[in-house]
Amino acid sequence: MRNILVTNALPYANGPIHMGHLLGYIQADIWVRAMRAMGHEVTYVCADDAHGTAIMLRAEANGISPEAQIANVQKEHIRDFDGFGVHFDHYDSTNSAENKARSEEIYIKNREAGNIAVRPVTQLFDPEKGMFLSDRFIKGTCPKCKAEDQYGDSCEVCGTTYNATELLNPKSTLSGAAPVEKSSDHYFFKLPNFAEYLQKWTRDEGRLPVSIANKLDEWFDNGLNDWDISRDAPYFGFEIPDAPNKYFYVWVDAPIGYMSSFENYVKTKRPDLSFDDYWKKDSKNEVYHFIGKDIVYFHALFWPAMLEGANYRTPSGLFVNGFLTVNGQKMSKSRGTFIKAETYLEHLNPEYLRYYFASKLSDKVEDSDLNLDDFVQKVNSDLVGKVVNIASRCAKFINTKFDNKLSAACAEPELVQSFIDAGDSIAKAYEAREFSAAIREIMALADRANQYIDEKKPWALAKQEGQEQQVHDVCSVGINLFRQLAVYLAPVLPTLAAQVQDFLKLESFDFASAQTILVDHEIALFQPLMQRVDPKAVAAMVDASKDSLAAAAEPAKVEKKKEKKVEKKPEPKVGEAEIIGIEDFMKVDLRVAEVLDAATVEGSDKLLQLTLNVGEAEPRNVFSGIREFYQPEDLKGKLVVMVANLAPRKMRFGISNGMVLAAGNGEGFWVISPESGAKAGDKVS
Repeated sequence: MRNILVTNALPYANGPIHMGHLLGYIQADIWVRAMRAMGHEVTYVCADDAHGTAIMLRAEANGISPEAQIANVQKEHIRDFDGFGVHFDHYDSTNSAENKARSEEIYIKNREAGNIAVRPVTQLFDPEKGMFLSDRFIKGTCPKCKAEDQYGDSCEVCGTTYNATELLNPKSTLSGAAPVEKSSDHYFFKLPNFAEYLQKWTRDEGRLPVSIANKLDEWFDNGLNDWDISRDAPYFGFEIPDAPNKYFYVWVDAPIGYMSSFENYVKTKRPDLSFDDYWKKDSKNEVYHFIGKDIVYFHALFWPAMLEGANYRTPSGLFVNGFLTVNGQKMSKSRGTFIKAETYLEHLNPEYLRYYFASKLSDKVEDSDLNLDDFVQKVNSDLVGKVVNIASRCAKFINTKFDNKLSAACAEPELVQSFIDAGDSIAKAYEAREFSAAIREIMALADRANQYIDEKKPWALAKQEGQEQQVHDVCSVGINLFRQLAVYLAPVLPTLAAQVQDFLKLESFDFASAQTILVDHEIALFQPLMQRVDPKAVAAMVDASKDSLAAAAEPAKVEKKKEKKVEKKPEPKVGEAEIIGIEDFMKVDLRVAEVLDAATVEGSDKLLQLTLNVGEAEPRNVFSGIREFYQPEDLKGKLVVMVANLAPRKMRFGISNGMVLAAGNGEGFWVISPESGAKAGDKVS
C-alpha cells in the first residue's frame, strides 16, 4: 500500500468555477478514486487561493471585508465541486492561521540560509489611492509605437515589453491620476541559488512530463532571475516577518496552502496522520500536484526551490493538463460555450461530463475539446446503450422469474474470468493517468458482454418451454459482466457505482472485490440507472450561457421602476419609444469607464457588480443586469460606456452609482465599448 497526498491547483477566490476549471479537478478526482480502489491510502486536499490586490478591491467595492468576500466565494466553489462529485477530504483557504505560520517559517528558513535579498525598486505610485500600482493597474502610451491605452508591461499593438516606468503619459486605472515614481524596498527570493538543483530536479524521472521539462530549459538557458516576493501595503495577504507594511506576494503563500490545508486536515479530522510523514525531508510518502499548464513555472521552479531552501521535501510529481475548448474553439459567452459549473448542473447529469472528460484524458499535456454533439453521442452510445443496457436486459428476468437470485453456478466461467483478468491492465491505465485508454478497454468489454447477450437471446429463450435454467444462467452471467464494468467505471462514475453496489447488494466495490464471481447471490429490484442525454437539455444549457438581449432588458426595466419609486420624480424613458427633445438627451453624461473588477452578486442571478474607473478620485460601484451574458473575467480591463450622471440607486445589494450601456439585436447582446484610443473619464458625444 502506498501513502499518497494529492492536491489540485487552488482556484482563485474571485469568481465561479467553469468547465475549463473542472477538467483538472475531475482528472484528479478520478485518479484519487482509482488509487483508492487499488487499495492505496490517498489523502486529497485543496483550498481557495484567497489573497491579492484583486480580492482587496472587490471586497472594497462590495462594501464588505476581504474575509467576508472570500468566505462567500468559497461556499460557491465547494457547492460546485460537490455537484460534480469532486470530493476533497479537506477544503481550506490560504487565509488561515496554519498557512500564515508555514509561510513565515519557510520565509525565515530561506532568509537564514541566505536566499533572501532586499533592495530598492522604483515603481509607479498612485498618489490618490495611496498605493503602488502593479502593471495591470497602469495604462498609457507605448514608448515604441505610441499606441495609446496600453498596460504597464507590454503593448498589445506592437508586442513590445517594457517596464511600467517607461510608459508615456501613464494613468492609474484605479483613480485616473497620473502616477509618480517612488522607491520602495522589495524582498527577493534568490532563485539563481537553486539553478543547478532545479535543472536536476526537473529532469528526475517521473517528476514532470518530458515536454514540460524541455520547455523549462528555456528558463535555464536564459538564466534564472531573483523573484520579487513582496508587495507594499495596502494589500490583502500576510505581512512579511520583520518587514512592516510589506506583504508576501500571493504566489508565495498560495502553494504553501497545499501544506497548510493538509495540516489543518490532520489537526481537525485525521489525528492518526502525521504532517511530518508527508512533508519532512526525504519522506517516502508521495505528494502529487494536479495543475494546469499555465502555472507550471511557479510549481516547477519557485515552489521546489522554496521547499528545498527551507529543508522540506519537494513534490513527487506534477501532473499537468492542457486547456479546454468547446466545439473546437475557445470558450465564448456569445456562443454560449463559456459554461459555468452551476449552469451545467441546472441542466445535465454531472457524470456525463466526468465520463466524457475521462474518455479524452491521457498523461500528455494536451488541450481537450468538449464537442457537444460528440458528447451527446458518446454518453448515449457508451453508458446508456452499452453499459446500463446490460443490466436492464438481464435484471428483469432475475427479479421476476428467479426470486432475485443469480444461478448457483456460473455457466460461462472463462468469459467472466477474462473480464476479471482485464482489471490489471485497466488499473495500470488509471494509475498512469491514461484514462482514455482505460475507457477504451472497458467499452471493448461492454461490446463483448452485449454480443454474448445478443447471441444467447434470453428474451427468446424465456418464451420456450423448458429453457428456464438457461435463461437463469445467461442473465446471471450478464449481471456478472455488468458488475465488472461498473467496478472499473467507479472512479469515473461514483454515483452510478453506488447505485449499482446497492442494486447488487455488495459490501465492497473496490477492484479487489471484483475478483470473485457472483453465484447464488441475491440482488435487489432493478431501478433505471441512467437516462439518455437529451439534446434539448444541452441546447438549453448553451442558451442559458449565451448573451441574450431579452434577458438583459427585463432586469433593466425592473430597476428603472424601482428607481422611480425611490426618487419620486420622472426619469427619461430612454428604453421606450416615447419621443423626447434634444434638450432631454443632452442631460445624459456619457463617459468612458474602465472595468477594474467584476464579480457575481450573491443572491442574484442577473447582476454583476462592476468597479469602474471613470477618471474620478474614487472608482464607481455599478450593478448591471448582464450576468447571464458575461463572466466577470470577460469584462476586467475592458473599456465600456456608462451614464455617469444617473442618480445613485439604492439596491438590496448596495448602492449602484451609474449605468453601463449595452445593445442587442435579438440574436446577440454586447456591452458597448468605445473606439481604440479612448481613456477612462473621456466624455462620449
